[in-house]
Amino acid sequence: MLRHGQGNKSTSTNFILLGLFADSQHPEIFVAIVLLILVVAFTGNSILALLICGDAHLHTPMYFLLSQLSLMDLTLISTTVPKVAADFFSGHRSISRVGCGVQIFLYLMLGVAECVLLTLMAFDRYLAICSPLRYPVFMTPRVCLQMAASSWAAGVLVSLMHTMYAMHFSTCGSRKIHHFYCEVMALLKLSCEDTSTYEKVILVSGIVFLLIPFGIILTSYILIFLTVLHMNSPEGKKKALATCSSHLGVVSLYFGPAMIIYMTPGSSLPPEVDQRLFVFDSIITPMLNPLIYSLRNKEVAGALRKALGRKVIVRQNRR
Repeated sequence: MLRHGQGNKSTSTNFILLGLFADSQHPEIFVAIVLLILVVAFTGNSILALLICGDAHLHTPMYFLLSQLSLMDLTLISTTVPKVAADFFSGHRSISRVGCGVQIFLYLMLGVAECVLLTLMAFDRYLAICSPLRYPVFMTPRVCLQMAASSWAAGVLVSLMHTMYAMHFSTCGSRKIHHFYCEVMALLKLSCEDTSTYEKVILVSGIVFLLIPFGIILTSYILIFLTVLHMNSPEGKKKALATCSSHLGVVSLYFGPAMIIYMTPGSSLPPEVDQRLFVFDSIITPMLNPLIYSLRNKEVAGALRKALGRKVIVRQNRR
């Protein structure tokens, strides 16, 4: 079965990204906002990763996994925003087929890796709060490295399969992608072949990497909250709830838009709504994650104050 007619098939011509601001009267304002978000996200995630690496008090399994989340967020926002800005300032919105495939691969890789990592972070909190005696025995440095490696490996393998399958479809007619980057579902709309089977594969992938992990995370936190309710120490309750609320906030920001995007039929969302969900998921969320963890976490805030205090002392000594 073919779509858009059988003629004029192509596998090599560049695509045209219509971008975020095609219908805006003042696109420069929105570009400035997006670039500001990029700077905040890059600064926040970099500082968080460096603090975790440099402060001995943060050398724990939870913060090690959090540093991996920061690296993923840095890469995720760098996958889309620089291209959006380059297209705006250059006036050229084209992207090669190879470049399109690279964007799809990176976005899906980081998306799947974050799903797996956030699930493992919930498991880490479950062990720490519900089984504190077993926690140091199980969560060894080797296990933490294996968790991080499995997250990245799952992202690479799943993304590679999806990218290879999606890019083999030939396209006909219009080369305009109604998106600000090469997104799988937007690209499939240009295909002159029947993509219904692959769209079902995407739905199944959404169930496996979004719905099931989200269910596991919710179950973990239900058990955690039941345990916290029986704690005798008010300080222990407060610390546990602060840490868990930060993680739940990040989970909600990430899984909410992603489930709407990938677990609803492709034609049910207008392109404008679809793009706004992607903006929230791939641009705004990477900026908010380090803010959520730093503002609600005394250990991170303390490490930041300590690092700033050292910097001030060094400058005074130089004078």
